Amino acid sequence: MSIFCVIDEKHIPLYRVMWIASLPHFCGEEDCQCEGRYEIRLEQGESVWGTGDERDAALAALERWQGGLGSNEEDGEWEADT
Repeated sequence: MSIFCVIDEKHIPLYRVMWIASLPHFCGEEDCQCEGRYEIRLEQGESVWGTGDERDAALAALERWQGGLGSNEEDGEWEADT
């Protein structure tokens, strides 16, 4: 298992990921380069922007990397395995 996920053609170490947006970015600015992409916030205030597939792959990689966490498919929330 790799400790990296690929987002926007960059290999990001999973341990640098602080949070991942649930909704795509929308600011309404004409020159925005990130419209419709998902922000993946990294440590030290950095961000990368990924597609929906990249976001889902990053979430899955974090789940595998951390281990022991599972999906509660009934309500779409994540919970710790006991």
